[in-house]
Amino acid sequence: MTPDAPLAAEAARRRRLRSSTSLTRSSALGLGVALTWFSILVLIPLALVVIQSTEGGWSTFRDTLTSPQTASALRLTVMQALYVTAVNVVMGTLIAWVLVRDSFPGKRLLEVVIDIPFALPTIVAGLVLLSLYGPQSPLGINVANTGRSVFLALLFVTLPFVVRTVQPVLMELDRDVEEAAASLGASRFTTLRRIILPALAPAITAGAALSFARGISEYGSLVLLSGNLPNQTEVASVRILTYIENGNEAAAASVAVILLVVALLAISLLQVLSSVVARRG
Repeated sequence: MTPDAPLAAEAARRRRLRSSTSLTRSSALGLGVALTWFSILVLIPLALVVIQSTEGGWSTFRDTLTSPQTASALRLTVMQALYVTAVNVVMGTLIAWVLVRDSFPGKRLLEVVIDIPFALPTIVAGLVLLSLYGPQSPLGINVANTGRSVFLALLFVTLPFVVRTVQPVLMELDRDVEEAAASLGASRFTTLRRIILPALAPAITAGAALSFARGISEYGSLVLLSGNLPNQTEVASVRILTYIENGNEAAAASVAVILLVVALLAISLLQVLSSVVARRG
């Protein structure tokens, strides 16, 4: 080997590294447009909300979050969103499985019905739930103005998320692998744990994150059904609106920042859980 061989190899390695990380002119333009659009729609508004939450100083931020009424609204919102997400992970995955793996009369109709919470305005969803589970309920079930009304409303509006994220992955899942595992003596539970769940974990995680984020931010479907009773059924989004109506934008922004932090933490935790499930599968 000549003395210049290591230098030539290093130069070649650097050229390959530059070529793999460099962008073409069209790619750079597309990236710039995407980042600019994302910044205008998301990053800049989020930054302004964070800045607005500190306008009255950290004392205003602290006083807002230690207010019993605000703390109660945040606690109710986060806990109910967690409960709803847990239910959606199980039931949403089960519904997706039935839609993909089974054939039955009315399957196409069910496919359409599942997307109704996406299409309905949330205030209409609240009216539908109030007519069925309110004081004039034909079923004799009245959950209006109770904590159960919050759970029911969030469950309704978040139903499609896990179903629609898991369903395409199930459709692409190779059933030959499951049959091969069965032929090698694997039980149905082992096949589910070692093959199916690891493949579905990213989709379930994405659906759970969407479900939780929608739950902590929901407003329209709760207005009519929950009654917005302070320290009982008032959720964080209603509390934010109350602060804005009273001219206290800094307090409203403080609550919004807390919801943002909670959402980011939940999404990060779900991503970690998804990685663990996929790795241990």
